[in-house]
Amino acid sequence: MPLELPHDRVIVLIRQSAFERSGLTRKAIDERYNLTDEEFRVEDGLIALGPLPSDDMLPELVEDLEASGLVYFDEFFELSGNWPDWLSLYARGLRDRGI
Repeated sequence: MPLELPHDRVIVLIRQSAFERSGLTRKAIDERYNLTDEEFRVEDGLIALGPLPSDDMLPELVEDLEASGLVYFDEFFELSGNWPDWLSLYARGLRDRGI
C-alpha cells in the first residue's frame, strides 16, 4: 500500500533493502530523532521517516545516513513537503525492477 506523504513537513524516503544493508536500526533512529510509530513507516520496500519533529533535523539525518553508507538519491532522498494542502502525494517502493 502506498504511503501518504505530508504536505507541510519534511519527510525522508529510504529504500528498505539499503536501510537493512547499512546496519542501521529502527531503534537507533527512533532514539536519536525521537520518532513515533507514525513517523517511521515501512511499506512495500520503502521506509518513510517523518514528518520530522523539526525541519532543522534534516541536515543531521542526511549526514547520519551517508555516514552509514547510504547514497543520496540512489538509496534515499528527502521531500520538502512544500506543496499545497489540496494535493495528496503517495509513494511506494518498486521491488520487481531488479533495483
